[in-house]
Amino acid sequence: MSAVLQVRDLNVSFRQDGAESHAVKNVSFEIARGETVALVGESGSGKSVTALSTVSLLPDSASITGSINYEGAEMVGADEAELRRVRGNDISFIFQEPMTSLNPLHTLEKQLAESILLHQGLTGAAARARILELLNKVGINEPEKRLSSYPHQLSGGQRQRVMIAMALANGPDLLIADEPTTALDVTIQAQILELLAELKKAEGMSMLFITHDLGIVNRFADRVYVMKDGEIVESGETKALFANPRHPYTQTLLSAESTGVPDPVDGNAEVIAETDALRIWFPIQRGLLRRTVGHIKAVNAASLTVRAGETVGVVGESGSGKTTLALAMMRLIGSEGPVIFMGRDIQGLTSKALRPLRSDMQIVFQDPFGSLSPRMTVEEIIAEGLSIHQIDPTRDKREIVAEIMVEVGLDPETMHRYPHEFSGGQRQRIAIARAMVLRPKLVVLDEPTSALDMTVQVQIVELLRNLQKKYGLAYLFISHDLKVVRALSHKVIVMKRGDVVEQGDAAQIFDNPQTDYTRELMAAAFDVKSVG
Repeated sequence: MSAVLQVRDLNVSFRQDGAESHAVKNVSFEIARGETVALVGESGSGKSVTALSTVSLLPDSASITGSINYEGAEMVGADEAELRRVRGNDISFIFQEPMTSLNPLHTLEKQLAESILLHQGLTGAAARARILELLNKVGINEPEKRLSSYPHQLSGGQRQRVMIAMALANGPDLLIADEPTTALDVTIQAQILELLAELKKAEGMSMLFITHDLGIVNRFADRVYVMKDGEIVESGETKALFANPRHPYTQTLLSAESTGVPDPVDGNAEVIAETDALRIWFPIQRGLLRRTVGHIKAVNAASLTVRAGETVGVVGESGSGKTTLALAMMRLIGSEGPVIFMGRDIQGLTSKALRPLRSDMQIVFQDPFGSLSPRMTVEEIIAEGLSIHQIDPTRDKREIVAEIMVEVGLDPETMHRYPHEFSGGQRQRIAIARAMVLRPKLVVLDEPTSALDMTVQVQIVELLRNLQKKYGLAYLFISHDLKVVRALSHKVIVMKRGDVVEQGDAAQIFDNPQTDYTRELMAAAFDVKSVG
């Protein structure tokens, strides 16, 4: 089988502030025609840098040596005209976060038409026909109605399908997919993987699939290259490598999965928070007088109870109402129905009346980089709540910050640093420390592990378990990663389009789901059959 892409002795370094860092070291691999090759490893291993090097998409501070041969043409040192001809035409990319890759100011039609015009010279009716063909191919329903839509008007799965359509627009020989399913729900993830497998087969493409999720690799790739610290430490056919990993790092990656179940909860433990038939409807207002013409029914009649030391997992696809429910229980958005916190109905309380309770209810978000101020040091971030809520006012705040940093697995010597100086896993530990330093009763965990590498994810799950056990914390845990939910949760609530379709003990939900929707979620999360 002839090789579409051959990479030999690739080295990539970056020069910044007079210092040089080596991101990729002597990397060699090849991709045969019609083959799917996976490049796996943790964040910072050099996977994405290697992929971007193929058509010189790295910044000017990068220095590239070695050989990248595409269909007999050398890409390292190629002139800009040759690179432009190959980019988006012969080699196309799908990136992890379509919301940052798509232009928020342009409609779908305009964005797809731009690439088609540039590489195929199609305009007008011919371009529109090609766009509709592509959108149909990637499974966008009623594409004619979507042509005038903007990216923010689509769901995450739909945006990723549009990104795939853009990548396929010019019939590439090689598709490079960089973490294309990380931020998606399990059912959408399964659909996108199935779609990529079908398109690859139909179009006769080769694929370079970059991911830290080895479960996907096992289902999807023909061969695997494992990267660590910029080097390839192991490679081989997928089935053989998974059956007999030789390198300790590969063994660590393959064994990194959140397993086990949480310790049982005392049925008489104190009820921390509960709600009964909670409803959250957002009015749709139109016309000059802004009359209410309907409602977006985000949550319908949701009831739950969470006790001290207990975790209630909330699962469902994007748009099911998971986060909306949690925000209403935290009184960050309005709702109808009682919200009982520590025995007191806090529904309808003013911001001023809620303020004394805020230290007892905390939230940890999915993306710590977005929720941590880039202008504050770690010490300032963690200590901010101590000052606002007057926690231990007689103690030295730096001492309290150092204690909680040790507790969440951070070096107190780094408290003077800023968030950008930490890895993703470390930033999530900072976010957890900021919440836990106030010794809350209830913590909402909104997708706290979905953006993390598997090994880091396991560490964060273990940290959350230990903190819960030590302080009797009540967790409301929102996630689309059902393996993590199973490892952490005592009870599970399954939501679909605002409705609670099923709830009960975690073991019962996972082992004997009662609804078709729950069974579909479980199949997508735990099915290990090959894709394609």
